[in-house]
Amino acid sequence: MHRKSVINRVLLALAGLVLLGTGLLVLAGGFDLYRHLRMTPPAGWPLTSRQDVLLDHADRTRWTDQVWWWPAVIAVLAVVTVLALWWLLAQLRRTHPGALSVGTPALDGVELTEGALGDAVAADTERLPGVRRARARMDGPSHQPEAHLDITLTPDAEPGPVLQALCDGPLQRARQTVGRTLPATTRLRMAPHKPHRAA
Repeated sequence: MHRKSVINRVLLALAGLVLLGTGLLVLAGGFDLYRHLRMTPPAGWPLTSRQDVLLDHADRTRWTDQVWWWPAVIAVLAVVTVLALWWLLAQLRRTHPGALSVGTPALDGVELTEGALGDAVAADTERLPGVRRARARMDGPSHQPEAHLDITLTPDAEPGPVLQALCDGPLQRARQTVGRTLPATTRLRMAPHKPHRAA
């Protein structure tokens, strides 16, 4: 799995756990819930009455008279803001492999651009039976490029044989050309066609 995808999954999981925990705390500690179930809330459980708040005045002002408090708060908020901006920019930026070496071992001075490789894979894919149109692009770093294909099938094509022919043909030849594993994701769609009328 691509490192960027792993980081995204971890951050989303952590954010989801924080939100889930907050929601469960509010739900479980809600005064109306306890009243509806006719249960006595545990001692010290937060949000068990209409007057309860998450942070009372004493909690909010406990450290404000300390010299280190406001610099620490500003530093933490600055770090959180920078990390959030970095994550946002990472989602908007798409990594391109650029020029790829050719052959195994790599031939000196021989490189293939990502656009040329994508065009070659697409042209090779369009020659497969059952394929009407194909587009391919390359993403990821140069040492671990990934192929993304968008294939339009003919109305009578079966996806299984087309995918098998794609793996055994165009993708296998592309991997041999650049000397890499070249992971690939493929999106299949059927060409629009008129419905068949039963006799």
